[in-house]
Amino acid sequence: MTIDTQWLDATAQAKLVRAGQKTAVELVEDAIERINRLNPALNAVNHTRFDAARMEAEKLHGTAPFLGVPTLIKGLTATAGDPHDRGIAVLKERGITATTDGAIVRRFRAAGFVVVGRSAAPELGLVSTTESKAHGITRNPWRTDVTSGGSSGGASSAVAAGMVPAAHGGDGGGSIRMPAAFCHLVGLKVSHGLISSGPQTPDRWGHSVPGVLTRTVRDTAGIIDAVSGATPGDRGRPRLPDGSLTSAVSRDPGRLRIGYVSAPPERPEAVEQPVREAVADAALLLAKLGHDVEPAHPDSLFDPHNLTAFFDALSVTVAQAVDTIEDEVGRPLEADELDRVVRFWERRGREMSGVDLADALNWLGGLRARMGAWWAGGFDLLLCPVFASPAPGLSWPWTEPGGIQKSVDVLTFTAPFNSTGQPAISVPFGIGSDGRPLAIQLVAAYGHDDLLISVAAQIERSQPWAHLTPAAVAAVTA
Repeated sequence: MTIDTQWLDATAQAKLVRAGQKTAVELVEDAIERINRLNPALNAVNHTRFDAARMEAEKLHGTAPFLGVPTLIKGLTATAGDPHDRGIAVLKERGITATTDGAIVRRFRAAGFVVVGRSAAPELGLVSTTESKAHGITRNPWRTDVTSGGSSGGASSAVAAGMVPAAHGGDGGGSIRMPAAFCHLVGLKVSHGLISSGPQTPDRWGHSVPGVLTRTVRDTAGIIDAVSGATPGDRGRPRLPDGSLTSAVSRDPGRLRIGYVSAPPERPEAVEQPVREAVADAALLLAKLGHDVEPAHPDSLFDPHNLTAFFDALSVTVAQAVDTIEDEVGRPLEADELDRVVRFWERRGREMSGVDLADALNWLGGLRARMGAWWAGGFDLLLCPVFASPAPGLSWPWTEPGGIQKSVDVLTFTAPFNSTGQPAISVPFGIGSDGRPLAIQLVAAYGHDDLLISVAAQIERSQPWAHLTPAAVAAVTA
């Protein structure tokens, strides 16, 4: 009997291999067929390694939890022997390749995953869309005229289209959660330190964490369990209450106190109505599920200095990244050889002094304390938007005046939790009347990733979403 694996999650695909109903090679061939068929319309995958993946699948053996399951690695992370241009056209032209796997790639491989390719990402992962001179525009399979998000937009497009059941991503300001929200996926930004970035891997002062985009809560939990863990040199690691996210999927979280906010109180118009309504509907659902839900949020969430300090820290790392690129190329880059947003943050970084950076990092330390006090004061979770709107159009925000400022403002609900290191999850919450996915965000205190998984699983059981499939995929299949 032929088993169609396109809409099976990673957990189900691994189960087929363990049961002898599918081989790793067959799962990889299924993914290759789907990438060849669907990627021309979406541009989610910018490098394929099909022959290598076939050979790796043939050699697999053992009891790894995701043995034989095909996946993609985000194009900002090194995979040995493959192009490593990080969305930069001049690096692509030079044929720059990686000599080793990144630390998180080794974790994915150890979990049994077979890497079939690399997903698209914008230059250095600095914007909320996935478009670059090197690789063009990545499209959203739910509506190909809107973005799949960024910077893990290739991953979100590929998983939403069923090319692979799950894909590696990274979140430095919302780069897993926003693509997940735009593409009807689950996107968990873990507590900082739960998944090691590995030695000498830039984490942007602790803001950036590795992760995964999936279609189901159980996949998110299982994959994070499989790839988490410390590496010598890490500054610290949160300890989950029972050491496992997988066990939290079926665990009753008990009656929780949940605060919610759908928009900045002084600027309700800053969040579009469909998103505000999704948050309000989620509050009603959570109350129906037995939780105490009330309008409340940390005052510090809307402190206007949040994003200023966040970008003070980020800008310095962009300047460092440009220096690294110029070392690889062997010369200074011309002004137009990098995207304008990269140049903007690079200039800002070079203008900062060491004292400026120290002041920003000190302020962010204060933010962690202020934000944490709200959870310590009796709340278990915060419910809020991920993004101010459903997926915006392609090339947003550069199609509008003040594009760079808009690219900053949209991080209101995501970047603060990169700064605090807290876990936050994007959960699918229906499809809008215009065909764009809707989502809500749940945020927990540091180290309480399991609580997010338990409540997200409650929502998933109450109103399942994984059976819904994008219209653009159906059109290509037909």
